[in-house]
Amino acid sequence: MCGIWALFGSDECMSVQCTCAMKIAHRGPDAFRFENVNGFTSCCFGFHRLTIVDPLHGMQPLRVKKFPYLWLCYNGEIYNHQTLKTQFGFDCQTKMDGEVLLHLYDRFGIKKMASLLDGVFAFILLDTANRKVHLGRDTYGVRPLFKFLTDNGFLAVCSEAKGLTQITHSMETTATIVPFLPGHFEVFDLKLNGKVQSIQFEQFHCCTREPAHALYDTVEGLSSGVDKETVKRNIRSLFENAVRKRLMAHRRIGCLLSGGLDSSLVAAMLLKLSKEEKLPYSIQTFSIGSEDSPDVIAAEKVAAHIGSEHHKVEFTAEEGIKAVEDVIFHLETYDITTIRASVGE
Repeated sequence: MCGIWALFGSDECMSVQCTCAMKIAHRGPDAFRFENVNGFTSCCFGFHRLTIVDPLHGMQPLRVKKFPYLWLCYNGEIYNHQTLKTQFGFDCQTKMDGEVLLHLYDRFGIKKMASLLDGVFAFILLDTANRKVHLGRDTYGVRPLFKFLTDNGFLAVCSEAKGLTQITHSMETTATIVPFLPGHFEVFDLKLNGKVQSIQFEQFHCCTREPAHALYDTVEGLSSGVDKETVKRNIRSLFENAVRKRLMAHRRIGCLLSGGLDSSLVAAMLLKLSKEEKLPYSIQTFSIGSEDSPDVIAAEKVAAHIGSEHHKVEFTAEEGIKAVEDVIFHLETYDITTIRASVGE
């Protein structure tokens, strides 16, 4: 994950406002950057990077020579970026998966751009030539995104709500921090003073409809029959494709393994595909739990069976209880199941 943060139309000291972005520094341990937008002194991007793709050219906001008027901050992975580059003949300057957003936007506009993305993402895209700010989030909301907008048009955006809670503004009325709706994009007019006005808010995909990018998917055609063998083949094909497309990282890939059905299947498929793709390293699996945890025991059995390089991380009940407060702070939720599943991590 990475952390994205941006302000448009701030009336307060920008150097003070930027300290708020440090509240999400945990999202990007490799590097961070703050950058004002040329000619827009009240607008600023902040980015915390976890390097996954293109370590050399992947710092953000992402800008390329072909589109000097576009500024992009995004968090996520675009699984079909290579397919889209090939399909539309894009000449990319970097190896970043996110660069394809700039080319898609320039050619097709924001709605088709978003609809063609197969991945998990949240983005902030600024077009200074047309004075537009665009926000978007993937269909299922895998990547988080929050915003607040004051009555006078000051917009603040962040991967986590905590990066917005101490933002100051000139309005007497309180601005509400809201999660950005999954599967939607929003377009704002950028005024001369840096303030914005929302002019379009639209859904680009619903999970009950076939996505637009399916036209270019690399998964083999699925059979239409409903007999048991056909259904099994279709499930295997979709499952294998889901794991394969996530092998796009330029860093070593690992897998959390609980020993249950879901994680065991994913880990086994990952080992199989890593050999087919001839990845130059062994796949690591990790289990986390107390010393006598049945998950840890089961994970060791699965790891031995599939041949992964396995590591177990054990913690005591006291350590788990001590971690709860920090877990809630980082997750920004009191959901019991989510907290319980995250304490070990």
